[in-house]
Amino acid sequence: MTQHSISKNKSFYCIGLSYQKADATIRGMFSLTPENKDQLLTQAKEEGFEELLVISTCNRTELYGYAEHPFQLIQLLCEYAKGSVDDFQKVGYVNKSKEAVEHLFRVGTGLDSQILGDFEIIGQMKQAFALSRDKGLANAFLERLMNCVINASKRIKNETALSSGAASVSFTAVQYIMQNVPEVSQKNILLFGVGKIGRNTCENLIKHTQNKHITLINRTREKAEQVAGKFNVVVKDFADLQTEISKADVLVVATGAQTPTVHKNFINPDRPILILDLSIPKNVSEEVVQLPNVTLLHMDELSKRKDEALERRKESIPQALEIIEEVKGEFFQWVDNRKFAPAIQALKAKLESLKDAEIDFHRKKISDFNEQQAELISSRIIQKITTHFVNHLKDAPSIDESISWLQEVFQLEEVRV
Repeated sequence: MTQHSISKNKSFYCIGLSYQKADATIRGMFSLTPENKDQLLTQAKEEGFEELLVISTCNRTELYGYAEHPFQLIQLLCEYAKGSVDDFQKVGYVNKSKEAVEHLFRVGTGLDSQILGDFEIIGQMKQAFALSRDKGLANAFLERLMNCVINASKRIKNETALSSGAASVSFTAVQYIMQNVPEVSQKNILLFGVGKIGRNTCENLIKHTQNKHITLINRTREKAEQVAGKFNVVVKDFADLQTEISKADVLVVATGAQTPTVHKNFINPDRPILILDLSIPKNVSEEVVQLPNVTLLHMDELSKRKDEALERRKESIPQALEIIEEVKGEFFQWVDNRKFAPAIQALKAKLESLKDAEIDFHRKKISDFNEQQAELISSRIIQKITTHFVNHLKDAPSIDESISWLQEVFQLEEVRV
């Protein structure tokens, strides 16, 4: 099998951790703020990294890039995360070359999402790539790879049922509320945080519960008012958070804070309350479960709940994998072509040089030498020779070895991709 490495000294790696092995607490330790991501990429550029993609979501934190050793990427991540190298080694993973590319395809197409077929990840990846490009850390390889992943994601969304039906963290949260809270349309529901998950939860609550008692709170009131205007719900100030929690029957927390924002003393001990924490890191202090009137669930527990929509999505996995294989094959063909194209160009230049020398020699030796005809015949021979080598390299089990042999036989300069 051909190894798709970037150069003789560096390979393409993916290092990261996800919901599959790392619980919400550990994922929170490695969650990167926008400032962290910006600083990490800046340092990577200063240290000589050529390409780097940083993804940090509720489900995962991953770095994709070229390195001599994956520890360089792990160390870079740990400098800007709260977790240590030891913490990473307990739950983290490392994928190299072909496996790293395959992993990015699975992530970008929703096959590796906590909620199967959740296509929010591709939008997050596009944002991550835009940041890498702005930092000068997205060259031809990463740009081509991202375009292929985006293409595969679009095709899977359009050609399969992998994203059919309502199945997302926010929808699952609302489903749980409807199934476990009697007379939900009459209950006081407080939504704290209006990021993407918060907005989606608000929309699903209104659509499915017909509840007229939904209140929004956000640290920045203006953002809450923008959402409230769209859905016609009440907005309260961040300063009123504790007061509103004490009146709530259901509390949904979807904030992006790095430390807990809801504490035990915020809860009214005389009123039963269901709390759903949809945040990474966890934004509800674990101590609230000490109160007998509190039911607390985190997004990890919610995502394990099976429903009909997810079961239908599973049936589309083989079809999605076929699409990935097709697009991935096109990408690897491009990688191989990119490797041997400079070698073929160098070979052609070498043969052209030999031809020019021979024609010049015979022009001087033969009085009636037909230079035009000699030029035409030799050019056709050069084209046939290079075509034979192109066909050989396309099917070669080891492109690197074939290129090395070509360089040695024809005394070509070493070609760097």
